[in-house]
Amino acid sequence: MSVAVHNTDIGGQHLSEHIEELRISDLHAFYGESHALHGIDLTVYQGELVTLLGRNGSGRTTTLRAVMGLIGHRTGSVVLKGTEIIKAPPHVIAHLGVGYCPEERGIFASLNVEENLMLPPSVAPGGMSVEELYDMFPNLAERRRSQGTRLSGGEQQMLAMARILRTGANVLLLDEITEGLAPVIVDKLAEVLIELKSRGYTVILVEQNFRFAAPLADRHFIMDHGHIVETVAADELESKSHVFDQYLSV
Repeated sequence: MSVAVHNTDIGGQHLSEHIEELRISDLHAFYGESHALHGIDLTVYQGELVTLLGRNGSGRTTTLRAVMGLIGHRTGSVVLKGTEIIKAPPHVIAHLGVGYCPEERGIFASLNVEENLMLPPSVAPGGMSVEELYDMFPNLAERRRSQGTRLSGGEQQMLAMARILRTGANVLLLDEITEGLAPVIVDKLAEVLIELKSRGYTVILVEQNFRFAAPLADRHFIMDHGHIVETVAADELESKSHVFDQYLSV
């Protein structure tokens, strides 16, 4: 059963009822002998957009991969929609409605836009139709017959996100989706995330571009050396600006 939390304030917004989507407890992850995550604890509620912020190597991507079951050795607890998934393989986790968009995007270069969209299987009911996705991403509608190799970086990123939304996934793990993209594309992705949030999607966003992430997120989890060192709600950005300076500045 999902856990209902009543009369909760998240990101400065009073919520009469909020439902746990993901709860991570004492999560450790290892790459061979390397101990990458050191006891991560966090909870994300249905319909929230949260960020994982930190310098390169802080454990942000590893946290997404551990949730998705893409790291062989992990311990602790990961409860998704009331189901313990710490020992579940990635395909089982995907069928619980989780979509993972890795930094490398994974577009099939020899397939056109529409073929890329149609390739993944449905993992849950409620996936968007191709036409709905073209409405959301007009650039893709214009390039529907273009091969993956002919797409710009921004178009590839839109396609990677659209492909997940067609599957019915409603928990989105997004890794560095603005990396290297033109400002006009970054603005479009912000619009899309606001729209998805309004539709009740839950989003966990790994992001270096704090200017992009700050106005979108309900809460920010700051990571350093495989730990979550601070949680900052949307209405605490100003009062905790020193935390971002400490952990995010180069």
